[in-house]
Amino acid sequence: MKPEIFIKLSLMMLLQYFIWGAWYVTMGTYMSTFLHSSGVQIGAAYSALAIATMISPFFVGMVADRYFAAQRIMAALHVLGGTLLFLATQITDNTAFYWAIVVYSLLYMPTIALSNSIAFNQMTDPGKQFPWIRVFGTLGWIASGIMIGVLSIEKSASTFYMAAIVSVALGLISFILPNTPPKANTDTSASKVLGTESFSLFKEPSYLVFFIAAILVCIPLSFYYGFANLFLNELGMESAASKMILGQASEAIFILAIPFLFNSIGVKKMLLIGMIAWILRYLFFAYGNVDANVWMLYAGIILHGICYDFFFVTGYMYTEKKAGEKIKNAAQGLFTFATYGVGMFIGTWFSGFTADYYTLDGVHDWKGIWFVPSGIAILVVVLFVLLFKEKENVNG
Repeated sequence: MKPEIFIKLSLMMLLQYFIWGAWYVTMGTYMSTFLHSSGVQIGAAYSALAIATMISPFFVGMVADRYFAAQRIMAALHVLGGTLLFLATQITDNTAFYWAIVVYSLLYMPTIALSNSIAFNQMTDPGKQFPWIRVFGTLGWIASGIMIGVLSIEKSASTFYMAAIVSVALGLISFILPNTPPKANTDTSASKVLGTESFSLFKEPSYLVFFIAAILVCIPLSFYYGFANLFLNELGMESAASKMILGQASEAIFILAIPFLFNSIGVKKMLLIGMIAWILRYLFFAYGNVDANVWMLYAGIILHGICYDFFFVTGYMYTEKKAGEKIKNAAQGLFTFATYGVGMFIGTWFSGFTADYYTLDGVHDWKGIWFVPSGIAILVVVLFVLLFKEKENVNG
């Protein structure tokens, strides 16, 4: 890959995930502070990305890939998205804000697949080259958290302004990205896009148990995304968004260990470690405070690397091993649809109702709130241990 291509693709990934990290982490705090939103309203807003995750594959697979160059449609989506993020800050009604976030999410989520498509189209060895490009996405998310802290804009609409400016900038930069023409003579049927051919994996009980567990684990995941920043701010942690980037840093570190552990300790133990980390995270949050037990708060944040990598990244690897070459793309698409789509949609709404249940006169009972996802994670672990019976050698 030519150096100038590497630089363009790396910048694309950096800005792509900078945008997401800039508004997504602090949206719950923004809604609570400026819109006086309830837990259900915050959860509903976070469900917007889940809705978009379920819809965007059809847009990318049936429309974008077939009729448009990837970099051009990504340019249009980011410019429109940036404009909408700015306009969202002018909204004072929760219902109107929710629909603005839904529309924005429908504009943003397709750009994830489009950016990957642009990158893969330039690679001769994706297995070796893509991680070096994709890591800039993690760095972009970390950079957004640092900027929020440096500028002290965590509890203001400026996080949306920052995301909007970068979104428009990436839209303009997209016009000079490497050309990725539409794919001709491809099957763009709804069943192909959804990956229904991978349903055959469910014939194996172990994979079916894993698949159901993956959807259920998205419920605890939703609590973290939707309410962790609001929780840390209410506890009095300064520049909480900047502290939360430790989670992305740990994600980048722990992902390096996955290839070694995947082959040495096996998939079941790795998945269990990931799920147990969810239990520990929320127990740390339940008992942590900024005075006596601040280390628990930091531990809960840093555990994000194990929570995410050891379950979701391992899950993608396990899915690919089970699917084989013929249906691996379909299987990965279905796994994403089920987890970040269906699972997160259930989780975001459930977390919102839970937050409201443990709120009285505007005061959150955070210990009660965090006990719920911890309890769900315990239940998933028990069911997983009892039902997951991996018979074959995953390396074979």
